[in-house]
Parts: sequence; C-alpha cells; structure tokens
Amino acid sequence: MKTRRLDFKKLKTISIQQRISKISLKDFAFPSEAENSLATFFENLPKILAGKSFLEIARAIVLSHQKKKPVLLMMGAHPIKCGLSPIIIDLVQKRIISGIALNGAGAIHDFEIAMWGKTSENVEEEITKGRFGMTKETAILMNKAIKRGAQSRFGLGEVLGKFLVNKKAPFANFSLLCCAWQNKVPISIHVAIGTDVIHCHPSVDAKALGQVTFRDFQLFCKEITDLEEGVVLNVGSAVILPEVFIKALSVARNLGYQVRNFTAANFDMIQHYRPNINVVQRPTAQGGSGYSITGHHELMIPLLAAAIKWQWSLKQCR
Repeated sequence: MKTRRLDFKKLKTISIQQRISKISLKDFAFPSEAENSLATFFENLPKILAGKSFLEIARAIVLSHQKKKPVLLMMGAHPIKCGLSPIIIDLVQKRIISGIALNGAGAIHDFEIAMWGKTSENVEEEITKGRFGMTKETAILMNKAIKRGAQSRFGLGEVLGKFLVNKKAPFANFSLLCCAWQNKVPISIHVAIGTDVIHCHPSVDAKALGQVTFRDFQLFCKEITDLEEGVVLNVGSAVILPEVFIKALSVARNLGYQVRNFTAANFDMIQHYRPNINVVQRPTAQGGSGYSITGHHELMIPLLAAAIKWQWSLKQCR
C-alpha cells in the first residue's frame, strides 16, 4: 500500500519582519560585574516573565505610595523566621507599607522575638516528647494580653503591640507588632482556633481571642475599602490570609466601595491554589494586575525592598 503524506509545497509563510515577536534584544539581561551597584543589577535584569513582573510590582508600590494609596502586606510566619522583620520594619518606617496582616503564628514568632530575641522550636524533636507548643512564658504573656485587651476597644494586633511596648520588650526594634504600634500603622492578626500553640494552654480565653481577632477582621475590611489603585502583597500565607482577603474584599464591594483596579502579588517558595486564586486572579479579574513570584523569601523580599528603593530614586530624579 502506498503511504500518503501531506504535501507542504503550498504552505503560506510570513516574513519575520512582519511577524510579531514577543521577545527582542531590548528585553535581554546583561551581566553585572562585582563593582556594579544594585541599581545596575536591576537595570540589567531581563524584561521577560518574572524579571519583568518583579520590577512592575516594585513600580506599582512606588506609584501607590506617591498617590497616598495603600500598600498592604499580608504575611505568614515563615518570613519572620527567615529574619526578614528588619527589612519590613524599614519599609513601615518609611511609610511605604501602610498596613500589615499576620496569621496567628506570625504574631507568636514576632512576640517571642520582641521578648526574648529568639523563636521557632524544633518541632520534629519536641513533638515526639509531647512538648511541642508547650512553652510556658509565651502562652502566659500572650493570653494575658489578649484577655485584658478584649475589655478594651482594640484588636489583637494593637493589643499585642501595646503590651510589648508598655512592657519595654528588650528586642522591640525587631518586632513588627511594636513597630506598627509605635508608628500608628494598622496591624491585624487573623486567628483560626486550634492552629496556634498558645491555644493548647490552660491560660487561653477563647471568648477574648475571638473578640480581638474579629475586631482585626473589621479593621482589615476597612483597609480594603481604600485599596483602589493600591497594592496588596501576600508573602508566605497559603490558606488563612488569602481566605481572609477574599472575604474582606467581598464585604467592601458589597458595601458599595469601588475596589477594582489594584495590584495583587503573591510571593512564595511554592505557588499554592488559594493565594493565586483568592489574591492574584479572582480579585483582579475585572481590572488591576495580578502577579505570582516564586522564590525563597529570604532572597526575594530583600530584593523587592531594594527594587522599591531603586524605583523610588528614579521617581525622585524625574
């Protein structure tokens, strides 16, 4: 039997001069030398894929800052354990970050850093002994502050920040809770009962905990109402904060606030479903921009902070 093959002789071709090309030499990276500045490093990044997205995020943050629009940082516990608090504190003090949202674990690690200058137990070792999460001082002090704070008008972030400052925490300069309280920057803490080690102690007051974390949800909802033309970053929270964000955004839109055009970015070592769907994709479907950057926090967040300052210097020079 004769084999039948398709004849290509009549195929229509197009010149590369007429074809639209997504990549050209102007987008390529350039090598940096040892004596080059960090500004040169950013200038030499490829303007392709994550290289392009990374610089667009930094530019969006600077533009939002200039327009006095919010730059909100939602963050899990891991960036604190990676030693990134000084980087974030610097951006808060420069009024670039206008609000912070943490999960419960983030607040615990920050609290321990403020009080004792160390945090993060060896879970693998302690869980075998039934001692994981059983640190006495952390639970007693935090639960005491929460119980007392429930009787005030404050939310959980304010309660813990005020407690640490009044207690003259020895390492307050490394604490996001202290920094937010001292600089009058909103910090909200979003707790799911049973997820945090201080819930395992007899000193926990579930009613008080629920009251203060709900106040923080209301605080966060208020921040979201102003997010139009602003920026929201999610760093290292795979479940809690993406879920809180999508609900807060729904509340804001339900109440008639225009929150459509903003920049949303997720920074994480692994891209998870909820951050990408609930922070990056769904909220920006009708406007705005969404980005997902994959990489280790201890590298990407210092680089982002440096890129923000570089973009700011360019704006100042114009």
